[in-house]
Amino acid sequence: MAEDSDLERTEPPSPRRLEEARRKGQVPRSHELTTFAVLMTGLMSVFMLGPSLFSTLKQIMVGEFGFTRAVLADPSMMWLHLQMAVRAAMLALLPVFLACALAAVLTPIMIGGWLFTFDPLTPNFERMNPMNGIGRMFSIRSLVEMTKTVLKSGLVGGVAAAVLWKDRDQFLQIITMPPDAGFVFLGQMVRFTLTMTVAAMALIVLIDVPYQLWDYHKGLRMTKEEVKQEMKEMEGSPEIKGRIRQLQREAARKRMMAAIPKADVIVTNPTHYAVAIQYTEKMRAPIVIAKGSFLLAERIIEIGKEHKVMVIRTPPFARALYHHTELGQEIPAALYTAAAEVLAYIYQLKQYQNHGGVEPELNDNLPVPKELDPEAEN
Repeated sequence: MAEDSDLERTEPPSPRRLEEARRKGQVPRSHELTTFAVLMTGLMSVFMLGPSLFSTLKQIMVGEFGFTRAVLADPSMMWLHLQMAVRAAMLALLPVFLACALAAVLTPIMIGGWLFTFDPLTPNFERMNPMNGIGRMFSIRSLVEMTKTVLKSGLVGGVAAAVLWKDRDQFLQIITMPPDAGFVFLGQMVRFTLTMTVAAMALIVLIDVPYQLWDYHKGLRMTKEEVKQEMKEMEGSPEIKGRIRQLQREAARKRMMAAIPKADVIVTNPTHYAVAIQYTEKMRAPIVIAKGSFLLAERIIEIGKEHKVMVIRTPPFARALYHHTELGQEIPAALYTAAAEVLAYIYQLKQYQNHGGVEPELNDNLPVPKELDPEAEN
């Protein structure tokens, strides 16, 4: 039962899955919202441009459908008048068409955002599979879309038919009305019909937009196993992360070993710890360039001796440096005095080896605070 539940898509889509779907051109869309926006834009355009629009159309009808003897005598003139009438009507309606086209382009962005991708154009032979096509035809999604189309057509068509049926007598008598009265009545009927149609579409949109958003996210839902796999891919599997850390440690160790010849001195425990420190006049304080314990400490001492780096036994000082200083960091201020004595001893010892004189001795009791030495007796 647990395995079955893991296979169910019960988890919401992750941001990564949503981004991948978007990259493939899959975004929520509502055709009903677009239709509503186009109708609403057309209605507003009619209200705003109504007087000038109907005035222009009236002039076209009066001017182009008024026949003279010359027109009746030459049939080609009637075709010319029709072309002029159509051209003038299209120019008058052009602002409405442009506004509706702009609404059709911008409305989908409201719920799906701007999207420009060529991924949907990539050939996909699965879409050409007849069995998959038949499956989509009889799927629940297709049934829902067909039901929506029937209801939408019935609702919008029913509203438009009801409006026209209500004024059917006056509509049939429009050809007998004076032009001014006929155009006024026609304009009122168009505005009222558009208003009722838009109102019907608004009801459909209020249902369709939430459904489209829900259906989109439902289609992208993930199984628990997919969520776990994605987390592994994003954060890296424990095996890969462990391997990366191992490689990083090996690289750091190689850099550390390469820096040992630059050290001024290596202080030891003598066998448990080894710390190599370096100091130049440009440094504010000595820094630790290598440190290790047990086998690594032995290797540090071995490399130091190979490159003639001084190795001295200072257990408290070595332990304090090992536990309280990281590679590349300055030693703690509390160890400045001990470090100064060690470096001074190294300098004096080199002078003695090169020029002779009195052999220097290192203070056996370096000033190392007890709180920095983990093995100090309280």
